[in-house]
Amino acid sequence: MMKKKSIPASKPFLILFLCQIISALDVPLDSKLLEELSQPPTITHQSPKDYIVDPRENIVIQCEAKGKPPPSFSWTRNGTHFDIDKDAQVTMKPNSGTLVINIMNGGKAEAYEGVYQCTARNERGAAISNNIVIRPSRSPLWTKEKLEPHQVREGDSLVLHCRPPVGLPPPIIFWMDNAFQRLPQSERVSQGLNGDLYFSNVQPEDTREDYICYARFNHTQTIQQKQPISVKVFSTKPVTERQPVLLTPTGSTSTKVELRGNVLLLECIAAGLPTPVIRWIKEGGELPANRTFFENFKKTLKIIDVSEADSGNYKCIARNTMGSVHHVISVTVKAAPYWITAPRNLVLSPGEDGTLICRANGNPKPSISWLANGVPIAIAPEDPSRKVDGDTIIFSHVQERSSAVYQCNASNEYGYLLANAFVNVLAEPPRILTPANKLYQVIADSPALLDCAYFGSPKPEIEWFKGVKGSILRGNEYVFHDNGTLEIPVAQKDSTGTYTCVARNELGKIQNEVHLEIKDPTMIIKQPEYKVVQRYGQVSFECIIKHDSTLLPTVIWLKDNDELPDDERFLVGKDNLTIMNVTDKDDGTYTCIVNTTLDSVSASAVLTVVAAPPTPAIIYARPNPPFDLELTGQLERTIDLSWIPGDENNSPITHFVIEYEDGLHEPGVWHYQTEVPGTQTTVQLKLSPYVNYSFRVVAVNKIGRSQPSEPSEQYLTKSASPDENPANVQGIGSEPDNLVITWESLKGFQSNGPGLQYKVSWRQKDVDDEWTSVIVANVSKYIVSGTPTFVPYEIKVQALNDLGYAPEPSEVIGHSGEDLPMVAPGNVQVHVINSTLAKVHWDPVPLKTVRGHLQGYKVYYWKVQSLSRRSRRHVEKKILTFRGNKTFGMLPGLEPYSSYKLNVRVVNGKGEGPASPDKVFKTPEGVPSSPSYLKITNPTLDSLTLEWGSPTHPNGVLTSYILKFQPINNTHELGPLVEIRIPANESSLILKNLNYSTRYKFYFNAQTSVGSGSQITEEAVTIMDEAMASRQVDIATQGWFIGLMCAVALLILILLIVCFIRRNKGGKYPVKEKEDAHADPEIQPMKEDDGTFGEYSDAEDHKPLKKGSRTPSDRTVKKEDSDDSLVDYGEGVNGQFNEDGSFIGQYSGKKEKEPAEGNESSEAPSPVNAMNSFV
Repeated sequence: MMKKKSIPASKPFLILFLCQIISALDVPLDSKLLEELSQPPTITHQSPKDYIVDPRENIVIQCEAKGKPPPSFSWTRNGTHFDIDKDAQVTMKPNSGTLVINIMNGGKAEAYEGVYQCTARNERGAAISNNIVIRPSRSPLWTKEKLEPHQVREGDSLVLHCRPPVGLPPPIIFWMDNAFQRLPQSERVSQGLNGDLYFSNVQPEDTREDYICYARFNHTQTIQQKQPISVKVFSTKPVTERQPVLLTPTGSTSTKVELRGNVLLLECIAAGLPTPVIRWIKEGGELPANRTFFENFKKTLKIIDVSEADSGNYKCIARNTMGSVHHVISVTVKAAPYWITAPRNLVLSPGEDGTLICRANGNPKPSISWLANGVPIAIAPEDPSRKVDGDTIIFSHVQERSSAVYQCNASNEYGYLLANAFVNVLAEPPRILTPANKLYQVIADSPALLDCAYFGSPKPEIEWFKGVKGSILRGNEYVFHDNGTLEIPVAQKDSTGTYTCVARNELGKIQNEVHLEIKDPTMIIKQPEYKVVQRYGQVSFECIIKHDSTLLPTVIWLKDNDELPDDERFLVGKDNLTIMNVTDKDDGTYTCIVNTTLDSVSASAVLTVVAAPPTPAIIYARPNPPFDLELTGQLERTIDLSWIPGDENNSPITHFVIEYEDGLHEPGVWHYQTEVPGTQTTVQLKLSPYVNYSFRVVAVNKIGRSQPSEPSEQYLTKSASPDENPANVQGIGSEPDNLVITWESLKGFQSNGPGLQYKVSWRQKDVDDEWTSVIVANVSKYIVSGTPTFVPYEIKVQALNDLGYAPEPSEVIGHSGEDLPMVAPGNVQVHVINSTLAKVHWDPVPLKTVRGHLQGYKVYYWKVQSLSRRSRRHVEKKILTFRGNKTFGMLPGLEPYSSYKLNVRVVNGKGEGPASPDKVFKTPEGVPSSPSYLKITNPTLDSLTLEWGSPTHPNGVLTSYILKFQPINNTHELGPLVEIRIPANESSLILKNLNYSTRYKFYFNAQTSVGSGSQITEEAVTIMDEAMASRQVDIATQGWFIGLMCAVALLILILLIVCFIRRNKGGKYPVKEKEDAHADPEIQPMKEDDGTFGEYSDAEDHKPLKKGSRTPSDRTVKKEDSDDSLVDYGEGVNGQFNEDGSFIGQYSGKKEKEPAEGNESSEAPSPVNAMNSFV
């Protein structure tokens, strides 16, 4: 009897299906086949329904579609035909329906406002787009108004109204001062949802004249500014405390309507002294967990992804020590239409039946209407095969002329949904997609799968023949799969030959031949054996193989499952591995692996390296194998085995290992059965039904394992129904419309009898009451086709054989295949935290639109341009992945003062969903890097010329350069510090009125409005008076001066000799007295007349610098890495860090980087300087 199963063939292109098609007709995704099949149009890309455009840029209205033949496109505007040929400003992209309206060359965006709809049409039907509403963005100026100063008494409340201009889309409101710094907000002072600035009570520090409201229009990237508002707070004593009063909303109750899936924002701001604290509750229920957030110091209640269950009364309570006040907001959640079942494309054969189902929900309940090829179905051409029944169209006995595209429109007062679904009726003769004369090679006793991928409409019948004049193949030795594949579960030598696949339907017949060759299995007939070798000896392992003569084997040796050491002592021969001069490191397991193109076998042996005995000693070795195995007490499920141990070779046997061979299912393969202590020589063994047992015994001592004993006689147990069911049952879809059920097949001895099969059962969880079952042969996979996308299924797999069924299996939950997510995350918001860090928020997509296991969200972001240079560069997109159902993430490592774009995509097991619209954000200015270089040139008696390069990374708009310099005297101490501020557009400076022959140290850095950047340093020397230099050089070269120096040196030498003689005689040299009389000059007060700066207050802090850096000859200081770190700030410092990360306090450790401290040059002093110091 012929068996049929729904599992795929082994070749990848045969298991692919057209993702968007659900029908009784499977269309393989063969490129040549798809090019030849007709298909109605399908809209693949279109602009959003509400499309706000930049009035300064060209308007691009997307409409892309596919079909066979390629579709043509037309447009309507405001319900009437839009003739683009009559408007010179409008063009349509080639091979596309996308419109481009030229605004940048004279067109006005306002003239093209309206409702647009695209139609894609070919001979099989017409698909239509959504109604796309085009509106240009607007960012109007603030209306001029005269703002009177606010005079407010301390403790009273105050509201500063913003009243921004009405823009499209609405602007983002924020308050700043004249220095473009955001005004600090707190529980007392905060901005409301309407943009107004609320003061629960004013304090004297609120007095200022620059309260400025800004409106940022993101679409046009413009910011409008309101006139500054002046507030003056006057004090009256005492300040009276007051109980809370609500500033917004007013009254005791209000109402709020929000749409399903949106974010619900409720606000309560109260006045009072002390500042009231806000608390929120939901009357008669709890605030939803994981979706509730409090913002603006708990004055705003935020609930994301609202549903109808979130309707109800929400109460805010404002309380301080003087009392409380509350307000109740009645929330009603309505819903725009959303899909329950969207219509799916149908591919049918002539004469078949089918249905299109369109189900949607909403609040109020949406109405469903149908269109055919863009025309209301009531006035569309009649089709006798079509019947409309509310949200369902029923097709009966369709013909080729029934092909069309149907549109389902679900609408209520809050919106609409429009879906296209085509009905494609195909009449095609059979085609075989498997290449002709394909050769299959299989190892004997293995399954053989012969492919016959086919297509036809109606679906062809498949038959297989063997040989040129062979009869049709039937019987239990063959399995015929629904995709045309012929399976021979156990291929034998006589299975070799030519097989013919014939596909036929009412439109024709076609056949194809494939060839099957059966090869002998590869075997290791001489395996490597356990070896014990003395250190520095030689050892050899054998690996002799037998293989099919037409297959080319390769032999690989491994040590401990890794490659052999790269050592010339290892010699690999044709049939062996030899190790010369063995060392302790060679100890381990050696494996011989034999590979062919069809199979692989391996065998292993252990090498034990022992020390060479200095004198003859007892030889310890593995035990000899046991012998005389005997079987007694034979029963259906047990048997007794006994044996005689072999010689233990001076090492006691610790235990015996019993192994068995199943000659019926796995001849030649030995399995572990059990083990017993070394003192035991008999054991009762448990048996399984339908197994032809042989047993052998291995003895083990401390040296290792013996060779196995000779096998026992064979014992065949009786058959029985299976005791167990397959393990690891899973259901995971490989495509959006299938469910792949897999399991671990039972081992041969687990079958308990002949005719092992499996009963595979499934049903959709919480939908189907009855199980669908199929019995398949001994395989490990079954594919259920035509499933909905990503729905749960209950699955069970039960084993059976010719004697009956296994016990009832347990159920597992699986899912049909995933598809790419349908929608992009909405409401993407970016909060710029500082110049290098931003936080992005988004609303999670509804779980039903994920269509798979939610893995997380990906944020794509990239730098568009630097705002300081206005130069674009190669866009390098960066990706951050946030696992799970996260709705926010941090974007680190941003560049200051730059424009960025980002979008967010949801990710499931299938891949990424569509990207959200690109979000533009800008990072604020930061501090600049150090100037790129500092050169000091043209030294004169009293001047130096400084030249510098602008910072490599300005990180903003440069406001100025700061130059600090100070003289360094001959003892390398630093003089007074002078600071000069230089305009940002300068690149050089001449310093005049300097002291001649003086070394100066310079500190140079750039500034932006944020602050100063890192500095670079340089040293330079003014030249000396030439006359003085010549006199000093003359003195240094006079003979009398040289003689005087020699006399002084001789006198010092005599004094040292006298001191040494007195010390040896026991006398005391009055060093202590001299130290007391002449204290260390380094800790004495410095006088102003000696060129220093006052007195020391801390010997540690004012030590002169001991080391310096030699200046390059070209006077150019390259940018250096800072060595400033927390290590430089010694322990016990009273400094601390602000919340923004800046360091405050003072250094108490090293201060080498402070300008006030010196940094001596490492240049050797000139002879003239040495002379000046001496004199």
